[in-house]
Amino acid sequence: MTSVAPVVTFDLMSSAKPGRGAGFNPPNRFEPFHVESVEDPCLEADDETRSPATELLVDGTRSILAENDSPDLGFRFSINPYRGCEHGCSYCYARPSHEYLGFSAGLDFETKILVKPDAPALLEEAFRKKSWDPQVVALSGNTDCYQPVERKLGLTRRCLEVFLKFRNPVAIITKSALILRDLDLLAELAKLDLVHVTMSVTTLDPELARAMEPRAAVPEKRLEALAGLRSCGISAGILIAPVIPGLNDEEIPALLRECAARGAVSAGWVMLRLSGAVEPIFVDWLRRELPLRAEKVLHRIREVRGGKLSDSRFGSRMRGEGAIADNIGDLFALMARKYGLDRRSSGLETRHFSRTAGQQLALF
Repeated sequence: MTSVAPVVTFDLMSSAKPGRGAGFNPPNRFEPFHVESVEDPCLEADDETRSPATELLVDGTRSILAENDSPDLGFRFSINPYRGCEHGCSYCYARPSHEYLGFSAGLDFETKILVKPDAPALLEEAFRKKSWDPQVVALSGNTDCYQPVERKLGLTRRCLEVFLKFRNPVAIITKSALILRDLDLLAELAKLDLVHVTMSVTTLDPELARAMEPRAAVPEKRLEALAGLRSCGISAGILIAPVIPGLNDEEIPALLRECAARGAVSAGWVMLRLSGAVEPIFVDWLRRELPLRAEKVLHRIREVRGGKLSDSRFGSRMRGEGAIADNIGDLFALMARKYGLDRRSSGLETRHFSRTAGQQLALF
C-alpha cells in the first residue's frame, strides 16, 4: 500500500508585501509538504523586513529553445533567459511553471529568479545545428526578458546579438521600458525585417498598474517605449493581456487610442486566465487591494468562464465565452478598426538566415 506524506501547514492570513504582487506562497501541487513561517503579531517590522528580498539562482540548463504545440500560440519555439519574474503581476499565467522547480507560484515566483547565464551561447549552438529550420522565435514566451535583473546581467541583449549575427527573426513581448536600451540592435534587426516588439499594456491608471504589476514600468513609460521603438523604424504593437472583466475592459478604447497615437502597428488581447495556483493568488490580491470591486470582478470572470474562474480548454481559454466575452471581443474589434490596429502582419523574414555566421569557411 502506498503511503502519502502528510501536508504540514500553518494557516496564515495573507498580507501585502511592499513591491510584491502575491501576498503568500500557496502550496506546490507537486510537493508533499507545505510549511509556512509564523509571524509573531506582537513584533513590529518595517516594510523592508516584511518584503522578501530577490534571490538570483543559476539555472544550468543545457538547452535554451522551448518548443510548444499549442494551437493558441502563434509560435513554435521560445527562449526565456530567466525563470520567475520580479514584475510580480498577480495574474501571471507563468506562475505555475515555478512549481516544476520545487518552488511556490506565489512569492517564490517573484523573489527566486533563475538565471540562465549560458543562454546566448546555447542559442548560438542551436542556430548552428543543421536541424534548425529558421523561423520566428519568441523572446519572453513565459517570463519577461526585460525584467529588472536584465539591467544588470544583460542576457537578453546578448541573445539579441545572436539573433542579429545569424539573421534569425525574433518576436519580443515585454512590459518594460528597458527595451529602449537595445535600440541599436533592434534597429539593425528591423532593417532586415527580423524583429517585432509587442508592448504589454493592461491599464492607463498608474495606481492600478502599481498594485497589479508592482515592479513593471508604469503605463506612461510603456507608451514612451512604444513611441521610441516606432521612431527608430522598429515594428511594434500592443497586447492588452489580460483583459479582466469588470476591472480594465472598459479601458479598451482609451488603450487602443493612446497606443495608436504612439505609432503602434497592431493590437491584440487575451482574456484573464487563472489556471492552477494563479487563482488563489489573484483572488487574494483582488480582495486585498480592491475590496469594494472584488465581488463584481469575480462575478464577471465567472460569467465568461462558464461559472468558474478558469477554463483550460484550447481556444476558449484565450477569449472566454458568453455575452460579456462577446461584448469585449466586439468592442476590441471595433476600436482596433477605428484606430487602424486591425491589420494582419505579413510575418518576419527568414531568407536572411546564415548558419555559418561568424565562422571562417574552409578552403577545401
